[in-house]
Amino acid sequence: MISLKLGGVPEHFNLPWRLAIEEGVFKNQNIDLQWIDHAGGTGSMTKALREGELDMAICLTEGIVADIAKGNGAKIIKVYVKSPLTWGIYVKADSPFQTVEELEGKFFGISRFGSGSHLMAYVKAQDLGWNTKKIQFVLLKNLDGIREGLKMNLADIFMWEQVMTQPYVDSGELRQIGQCITPWSCFVLAVRTDILEKYESVIQTICQTINSYVKGFKQRPQIIDILAQRYHIDLEDTAHWLHQTIWDETNDIPENMIQKVQNTLQELEIIPEIKNYQDLVHVL
Repeated sequence: MISLKLGGVPEHFNLPWRLAIEEGVFKNQNIDLQWIDHAGGTGSMTKALREGELDMAICLTEGIVADIAKGNGAKIIKVYVKSPLTWGIYVKADSPFQTVEELEGKFFGISRFGSGSHLMAYVKAQDLGWNTKKIQFVLLKNLDGIREGLKMNLADIFMWEQVMTQPYVDSGELRQIGQCITPWSCFVLAVRTDILEKYESVIQTICQTINSYVKGFKQRPQIIDILAQRYHIDLEDTAHWLHQTIWDETNDIPENMIQKVQNTLQELEIIPEIKNYQDLVHVL
């Protein structure tokens, strides 16, 4: 049996992987796929891929594209979630700030450099016409660290996936003052190139297996209840999110999407140059 380590955020998007592993779907294919939670997000996973701690990772598209363009020895092999991600923009409930526009030059709490909370802050700042070279960041590890950072006035504002953050708005801890929707598919699966070279047929089997698994995922009995209970999110929010979310059932990776991500990252001076599609993507 082949053992591989797969990283992902401990969030609702990744429930198909978690259930498939728990149900022994991959072991039936003679694959021991070990799930590793990365609460620090894409920045944490790109580091783990670089250091050989993970073999595969489900990363935010913009984060892994940026890191591969900077030399991470990995390739994108499939789009995992085809729909965009809705980022909420938050301040603490008693913050004097009422709109995002008031926060130019203030401190963004982020999990890690290279994470979505970092890169999407640049995207939002560009949308608002801010000088992106003057954005200030405070590194706070994960969502719990960022929430604590706001309480201690280490940061003024942060961005995080909207559904996972809504409970803290409902409790009165945070206030949402805006949102930002990614202009591309939100999650992709990346694999270290040395693993891909050694186990390409195994990787193909993993992709075929998850593609089949997500086909009927929305129709699974009580799936809304399972999602809501497991990730501590409101039933109505869960149902709305599930309706909007599209898991990709193919291994297609649109070249124009990869180009759009790179163009945005280059405009923001996050990557120095545009790479060829083949430098970032491996077509199975």
